[in-house]
Amino acid sequence: MPKLVRVSYRELAAKLRRAGYREIRTSRHPVYYLAEKDITIPVPRHSGVLPIGTLRAIVREMGISAENFNNL
Repeated sequence: MPKLVRVSYRELAAKLRRAGYREIRTSRHPVYYLAEKDITIPVPRHSGVLPIGTLRAIVREMGISAENFNNL
């Protein structure tokens, strides 16, 4: 099983957009939405890389594997 590669907020936002998510709310934590699956994902906007547990939870919410996420 491939490991999840840690990314920054900007890299995560770009990966979400490539996966078809769109930003529906910009506040302290932007929220991304995928209409096809009715999935809403809040994304913490912090400097540096996201903690691995937070990233793992986001990938789990997206419903994709770590390998697919790394390839986005």
